[in-house]
Amino acid sequence: MSVTEKQDLIAKIDHALNDVRPHLAVDGGNVEVVDITENKIVRVKWLGSCENCTMSAMTLKAGIEQAIKNKIPEVNGVEAINGVVSK
Repeated sequence: MSVTEKQDLIAKIDHALNDVRPHLAVDGGNVEVVDITENKIVRVKWLGSCENCTMSAMTLKAGIEQAIKNKIPEVNGVEAINGVVSK
């Protein structure tokens, strides 16, 4: 994937997240796209209250990942680089 293709894909992903951001903002949180790997795994960073929320793992799969995959089906998954880790 070229740098331009990567930048374009990240811009599309960021736009797809606009559907989810209002729901995160209600609780004082947000999410930022950090990178996308060659395997098309999106790496996000939790911001605000989302960083310490125990529901972040569920939000990642049920909200963030679905919002992205619905608009960009070639994405293979989403992972957070920070936040609460489920045990």
